[in-house]
Amino acid sequence: MGGKTLTRADLAEAVVRKVGLPRNESQELVELVLDEISTSLAKGESVKLSSFGSFGIRQKGQRMGRNPKTGDEVPITPRRVLVFRPSNIMKDRINSGRTRRKAAE
Repeated sequence: MGGKTLTRADLAEAVVRKVGLPRNESQELVELVLDEISTSLAKGESVKLSSFGSFGIRQKGQRMGRNPKTGDEVPITPRRVLVFRPSNIMKDRINSGRTRRKAAE
């Protein structure tokens, strides 16, 4: 699993290639989409991307943890965590090893 990491620049470049927008507009579009997702999640809203998955926020309560070095118990404060649940289509796509959408879809 040592594959390449997809970056914002890669997403913008894909928009340039597939949609034909100029590079600066493609970068702006990617930023706007990511900002909208981030803003919605920060407000506690869930984000559902059809055929991809859902992002949500889960509240975790306070609990006791352990310092692995010393073994001392340490309280872990309550916090909100980001969770992602892939769609069944995404799970199937990952498990089949398919990297591109079929033309008929």
